[in-house]
Amino acid sequence: MKGKLAGYIWQNEYGYHFQYSKKYVESNDAEAISKTFPIQIEPFLSNTIFSFFDGLIPEGWLLELAEKNWKLNPGDRLALLFATCSDCIGAVSIHPISTSDE
Repeated sequence: MKGKLAGYIWQNEYGYHFQYSKKYVESNDAEAISKTFPIQIEPFLSNTIFSFFDGLIPEGWLLELAEKNWKLNPGDRLALLFATCSDCIGAVSIHPISTSDE
């Protein structure tokens, strides 16, 4: 969020999760990434990808180009999010992390 690590999104057998980082929640200038994700330490859970994140994924010809160039499955919305949203328009960007990150 505006160049700061705000939180994490992931998928497992229970669904999709988003959780703000503790450091971000405790900062004085923390802003919600969306009205659907108010600032809280507890994780959000959904059976489908959150509409806020799904809305960041490109559509139309740009999506087709990304699917072909990166050989992505159009049904794997999380992979599409990670592949195409590192430089989104707006305050939020999505970046994969390594296990050595926060």
